[in-house]
Amino acid sequence: MIRYLKNSDSLIAALIGFFAIYMFTKYGGVGLSPDSIMYASTATNMQAHGSLITFNKTPLVFFPVFYPFFLGVIQFITRTDPIKAGAMIDGFLFAAVIFTSGWIMEKFLSHSRVYKWIILTAIILSPGLLEIYSYLWSETLFILEVLFFIIAYWRYLQTHSVKSLVWVAIITAISCITRYAGVTVIGAGGLMLLLDNKLPVKKKAGHIALFGCISISLLVGNLILNRINTGLSTGTREPSITPFLDNLYYFGTVICDWGSLNKTTYPFAPWIAAVILLALIGILTWKVFKGRINSYENIVIAFALVYGLFIVISASISRYERINSRLLAPMFIPLLIACTSWVPDVLKLVRSNLKYVLAGVAIILMLAFEYATLKVDLQRYDDESDYGIPGYSDDDWNKSEFVVYLKQHRNMFKPGIPIYTDANEAVYLFTGMPSVLIPHKFFKADVQKFYAKKRFYLIWFDNLYNTELVGLSDIMKNKKLTKIGSAKEGEIYLCE
Repeated sequence: MIRYLKNSDSLIAALIGFFAIYMFTKYGGVGLSPDSIMYASTATNMQAHGSLITFNKTPLVFFPVFYPFFLGVIQFITRTDPIKAGAMIDGFLFAAVIFTSGWIMEKFLSHSRVYKWIILTAIILSPGLLEIYSYLWSETLFILEVLFFIIAYWRYLQTHSVKSLVWVAIITAISCITRYAGVTVIGAGGLMLLLDNKLPVKKKAGHIALFGCISISLLVGNLILNRINTGLSTGTREPSITPFLDNLYYFGTVICDWGSLNKTTYPFAPWIAAVILLALIGILTWKVFKGRINSYENIVIAFALVYGLFIVISASISRYERINSRLLAPMFIPLLIACTSWVPDVLKLVRSNLKYVLAGVAIILMLAFEYATLKVDLQRYDDESDYGIPGYSDDDWNKSEFVVYLKQHRNMFKPGIPIYTDANEAVYLFTGMPSVLIPHKFFKADVQKFYAKKRFYLIWFDNLYNTELVGLSDIMKNKKLTKIGSAKEGEIYLCE
């Protein structure tokens, strides 16, 4: 009971975090992006039919299976659609992340109650995390799994038993089928095992092999299933168009935003990113040299390092959205702790009254940082409390004349004629009709197959500007389109 009372402050912080998510989502519900519709529709099909089929009647491949499965289980228990339950789900997950973070900090080598409160406050106020937990995104679950991994690995360090290692590997395996970036958890666990100076070489090799086999098992199964269903392991992926230095720059700009730094610091973003990554490498190297690698703090540092390097390197190889706060969000808490956990250690080394002065300066700096982030949060709340969270749940979509028109004229679409659109998720969300996304310009074979279609409907949303898709003007040059319906911000065409 005493150990739970020690975390009463974490519980209070968790309740505040839950309330914060409630406030951000109370106007229009949870934020919805194209990914969100994919997750929610797959969850509904899993719960109803036991199939990994998305809203467009194709197998789920671009994303791993566990987050839709998680939503499907909640839907089965509550009988509530994931989109309607999304705000509550996110609120509970954010509260769990805050409480778990407090639990971890309670076990630090140099425990400081004030430090714990300051970091918990920084987590609650983080604009990046508040954004993540306002949307129906898999990062909401993945971040919690990363914290569970950190706790499980610390327990393994206490005994180095096979049983505790298996638990670490199981959590890691689940994280890998929550997000493909879960391979970074494998990397962090493998790195810590490799650096562990308390494991004999033979035992270390065996534990690395056991951890690797179990942790990668579910991911391999997921990829094989994808290959069987579609012939592709992770869907169609384009090569990167951003070089390493550009990705390092984008990484650095996110760090500047997290630190509430002015945009005038952006020119120094690559250097900021490089310094942080090199500092994490240096800290781990120093801990290994001193024989003090086995601690909570070092597990956190190892994950922050592996995840940061993975995002920058993978973005330089494979093309996905530009590095932003969402992509880097899983490393926010580990990086925050990695950059600050040394402060209580250093203050304890100071024997004179100077340590109180230094502690005061550190507290003032952190409070100034949190005040700056609070202003960002309040500005976002002021904006979104009037029109909703940006995405398919905001007023731009819900009150769109074209969306209303689509809902009222669903019967104009004859069965058997395919529907193409530049926003198939929106068509499904607002009308329940299946549709096909217009192909990307990059995939020439898909473009030719599209142009070969003799007859189809085209639903075009004017307020979208996805330059990667084939444009309306290009389609009109290649196909004869007849407008059969329209409203402000959109048109419906028939190609015959």
